Amino acid sequence: VQLQAYGGGLVQAGGSLTLSCAASRRTFSNNAVAWFRQAPGKEREFVASINWRGSSTYFADSAKDRFTISRDNAKNTVYLQMNSLKPEDTAVYYCAVSKSPVAGGSPDSMIYWGKGTQVTVSS
Repeated sequence: VQLQAYGGGLVQAGGSLTLSCAASRRTFSNNAVAWFRQAPGKEREFVASINWRGSSTYFADSAKDRFTISRDNAKNTVYLQMNSLKPEDTAVYYCAVSKSPVAGGSPDSMIYWGKGTQVTVSS
């Protein structure tokens, strides 16, 4: 599976962005998919996850009530809608495919990682 995350950019605080994660070469419709992020000088952290059919989601506390994760298995794509963005959301965002169909936040469960997309939130 090759994953490509895109949709990042520069946005003002309070603004919104939608990230997309598309897979090629193989479908991930039987796997949960997650988003992680890594800010400069910090460790990679979990953001959100969605189960294989999109019926269950799981969020980090920092993303609850502001971010939405969804998927379109027909398009082999997962989305992360980010609202009310804050400067502390600035990071490189990565999508990852889990070995499990269940949504979860452990990076150890991820078997494929995409290249990241930069999100910068200005104050």
